[in-house]
Amino acid sequence: MSWWEALVLGLLQGLTEFLPVSSSAHLVLGQYLLGLNPGGVTFEVFVHFGTVLSIITVYRQRIGGLVLETLRVLPRPAQWVQAYQERESFRLAVWILITLIPTGLVYLLMGDWIEQTFEHPRFAAGMLLVTGTLLVLTRLRRHPKGDLSSIKAFVVGVAQSAAMLPGISRSGATICAAIYQNVRPERAADFSFLMLLPVVLGATLLKGLELLAQPDAIGMLPLLVGTIAAYGSGIAAIKLLLRIVRRGHLAYFAYYCFAVGLLGLWLIR
Repeated sequence: MSWWEALVLGLLQGLTEFLPVSSSAHLVLGQYLLGLNPGGVTFEVFVHFGTVLSIITVYRQRIGGLVLETLRVLPRPAQWVQAYQERESFRLAVWILITLIPTGLVYLLMGDWIEQTFEHPRFAAGMLLVTGTLLVLTRLRRHPKGDLSSIKAFVVGVAQSAAMLPGISRSGATICAAIYQNVRPERAADFSFLMLLPVVLGATLLKGLELLAQPDAIGMLPLLVGTIAAYGSGIAAIKLLLRIVRRGHLAYFAYYCFAVGLLGLWLIR
């Protein structure tokens, strides 16, 4: 892998990981249409680490509060109910944990089939049309003003499970699922990014174990370039999406998803 390929793939990963346009679809379609080489497990581990760092950078204060509050309450089971009712940080940590339940179950039951779908670019292109439809439907929920709850968090977790398919945007599906349930858009976006952290950390850990078992040969320069590109573009994507969500323009991304999805279906035979 050359440094410029690493730069392109790193930028693509960082932007599409957070914008509601499906990073998995771009990876599948990019490999098919452009012949780009992602460099195996090693490169994936490093660029995912870059996106993790971008979340931690933007939400460092919120994440610090979540971790400290959880560590303070967790050893005291008798205080869990009271802490959930009175402390927002602990309540948010519980909601994030709830989202992992459907995600984990779906992966355990359907993981092999889901991985096979990544071998079919036309499937990814078709799922982009689904993502576009989800984004357009947010227009039906005008001015949502509510907050999250444990049940709403579970539904958002189900949406995250569907986003394991290439072409279904994780951020798009989870933010839309929250907005459909009358959750404030900015609150929905913040929760979507924060709930991604354990998912990406878990995926990075699994890929890191694969890397230890089967090391990939790739130069340090492409790894460094790709990681930095994913980190910088990830920060930009988070801030851009938050600004767009605040203005109620989330549906604008639907047109991009429709265009790329239809183009993929037309070009891929």
